[in-house]
Amino acid sequence: MEREPSSPHRRRFFLTTLLGGLGTVLLVAAGWPVWQFLSPRKGTEEEDKVAIPRSRIEVGGAHFFQFRGHPAVLVQNAPGDFIALSAVCTHLGCIVQWLPEKQEFLCPCHAGIFSREGKVVAGPPPKPLPSFPVALADDQVLVG
Repeated sequence: MEREPSSPHRRRFFLTTLLGGLGTVLLVAAGWPVWQFLSPRKGTEEEDKVAIPRSRIEVGGAHFFQFRGHPAVLVQNAPGDFIALSAVCTHLGCIVQWLPEKQEFLCPCHAGIFSREGKVVAGPPPKPLPSFPVALADDQVLVG
């Protein structure tokens, strides 16, 4: 006659299986974001372009939008003269604000100031705001 495993052995097997399964779930949950970050981006470069109607940006004005998953801004310095910049401060990553009366960007976190071309004017930012390519097509401004 075969002997059944004793109660402590069954509990140990159950707990080992349960903890092993839980550990696997936690490992997958922690590893998924890392996998997504390291895997190549999906899609074509065409999807990396944003079209903004020219009428949304007046001369001397700025239009904030999302570009490649991050805040960006389009400025019209003169009629037909557009520049697209990242709206993320190069100091600590705060979102800059457009000051139309001064025609410059202000970082509200540590008072960094950028020119309308994205160059550092004052404050702690170590480098200018990154720019993006801009093209004009009919009544649209294409960024990217």
